[in-house]
Amino acid sequence: MAAKAQIKDAGTNPRGIPYAPFVDKVEDYVSSRAQVDGTMKSFQEMISKYQFMEVNTQRRAAGLKEKIPDVRKTLDMVQFLKSRKGGSDPLETTFELNETLYAKAKIPPTDEVYLWLGANVMLSYPVAEAETLLESKLSIAQHSLDNCEEDLDFLREQITTLEVATARVYNWEITMKRKEKSERGDVEGDGDQKRILPSR
Repeated sequence: MAAKAQIKDAGTNPRGIPYAPFVDKVEDYVSSRAQVDGTMKSFQEMISKYQFMEVNTQRRAAGLKEKIPDVRKTLDMVQFLKSRKGGSDPLETTFELNETLYAKAKIPPTDEVYLWLGANVMLSYPVAEAETLLESKLSIAQHSLDNCEEDLDFLREQITTLEVATARVYNWEITMKRKEKSERGDVEGDGDQKRILPSR
């Protein structure tokens, strides 16, 4: 009962992931060997949940690591276009049509750019507004990545805590088994001794 209360009130990290219960005294979680299996099963279920969250967080972090360089590169280009003066010569460059096909283009100074927003949607923005939008997206993506990395460290810590808790409960059960076996042996030994005493 105490274990359930501690798990419920353990608190969470900033993203709402709960802390794993720390087993300092096994007796606070199990009062008899009959409760060991249920406690071990509960710990294993929590480990599985943490591992599931860990996999999802790793995927999210991998997606952000791919996205951030693209956003940064786009932001750099927008800032470059913004820095060009109105009377500058057209900029000759190449742009990608697909993975193996490029085309040459001359880009005059411009106050407008087109940004892909995803889902085959492209919108035009004034250069200054595009810069603000991309800076915001980059900041949000970087913050999300930092949160993912923090959550991954947190999840690994909780998994380790539960693995230690599982080992402690298991070792406690082994100790109780040996103790019970020893006590049974003492009782049987006393009984045998009584049987071999000569009667008077």
